[in-house]
Amino acid sequence: MTRLLVEPPRPQVVREHRNAPWFAVGSVCVGAFMGQLDASIVTLAFPALQRDFHASLAAAQWVSLGYLLALVGLLAGAGRLADAVGRKLVYLYGFGVFTVASAACGLAPTLGMLVVFRVVQAAGAAMLQANSVALVVTSVPRSRMRAGLGMQAAAQALGLALGPTVGGLLVGSAGWRWVFWVNVPIGCAALVVGRYLLPRTRERAAAARFDWPGLLLLAGASAALLVAISGASGLGLPLWEAWAAASAAAMAGFVVRERRAAAPLVDMDLLRTPAVSVGLAGAMCGYLVLFGPLALVPQILSARGAGATYAGLVLTALPAGFALAALAADRVLPEGFGNRRRCLLGGTVASLCAVALGWATPAAMLPLLALLGAGLGLFIPANNTAIMAVIPTRMSATAGGMVNMTRGAGTALGIALVTLILHAAATVQDGARLAFAGLAVVAAVATMTGITARRHDA
Repeated sequence: MTRLLVEPPRPQVVREHRNAPWFAVGSVCVGAFMGQLDASIVTLAFPALQRDFHASLAAAQWVSLGYLLALVGLLAGAGRLADAVGRKLVYLYGFGVFTVASAACGLAPTLGMLVVFRVVQAAGAAMLQANSVALVVTSVPRSRMRAGLGMQAAAQALGLALGPTVGGLLVGSAGWRWVFWVNVPIGCAALVVGRYLLPRTRERAAAARFDWPGLLLLAGASAALLVAISGASGLGLPLWEAWAAASAAAMAGFVVRERRAAAPLVDMDLLRTPAVSVGLAGAMCGYLVLFGPLALVPQILSARGAGATYAGLVLTALPAGFALAALAADRVLPEGFGNRRRCLLGGTVASLCAVALGWATPAAMLPLLALLGAGLGLFIPANNTAIMAVIPTRMSATAGGMVNMTRGAGTALGIALVTLILHAAATVQDGARLAFAGLAVVAAVATMTGITARRHDA
């Protein structure tokens, strides 16, 4: 039994290979790809779930909402646990939980059981995502951190881009259960790859009693906030104002708890560092701008008479541009073009493209979405690098969990912002222009947060 709690070493031939750091990054990219693929592929199954379980759309949406609530609430706790017991260990067990839960989702006899299995799947995903950034940071040389994080972000974007296409093909040909079963063979292969390619944890946080009250308060605050956002955006959840108040109260309790705890879940001293606190705000803004158009563009094209297939192809330009910029930036930009300049350039490009998209013709929408994605592909890896550059190695998984929490919050806020504006506007065209203007403002705010990266360029 004790062997199950010890991180397995890499084979000597892998450990001594000159590309060993990039083998580890490639292994992490599998998890990053699967996480985003799973997030975007499930939405294509909603109509089939409604038919098979005789459920409403609001009920079917809990398949996604339950996953998101559990994921965001557990990320920081999973990171704190990994820093203490081993990041590779938690990552591999996370893949195991995710894979088994995926198989269970495909076998779910009722919609309620499917939601329960999705929550378990989210627990595994939290163990993966909390460690993905940390494993990249601790595997590659400090000077190549941004390149490694760019590859990880590109894998996320690729999963996001392929999700709608793969989901549509699977649901249309094999049925909605294969949306979950497709994770099983990939997960099994990823477990083997991670076992042999990921390095063991060299530096750990001090082992201490786990901060369960802090975890419960943070999970409660995150879950209540996402329920409030979903309710305000028209999901049909009652009393969203009360949920928002409950989230604020739980977050206040969390801050008080963390200041007094002997071994806090989140070291509040980290958040007093501008590169971390302001950087996390910038990360949330960046993901908000990335995910907002995913909900907005299909509505615009549908109002103009375009079909779902065409809308999906146009929308693919956004994550494709993101992935291309995240991978190619180090090869194209000058060597001295550090995090601060990349944040400023990428955020500015994203803001200008968001403004232009509000007035774009259907023909111009595709290149503008690609440019918007490219701007975010510059901004997000540089932003994440600036945050992780000031984090002690022993706390890298905790910080990585916080970065991914902001991603989840940005995702929910992006969809909610767009949905609220479209509901309030008189026409889809008016709502689209106002929504893109809002996204441009958020991108401008993200740009300004990049200034904190000035002293930590990589």
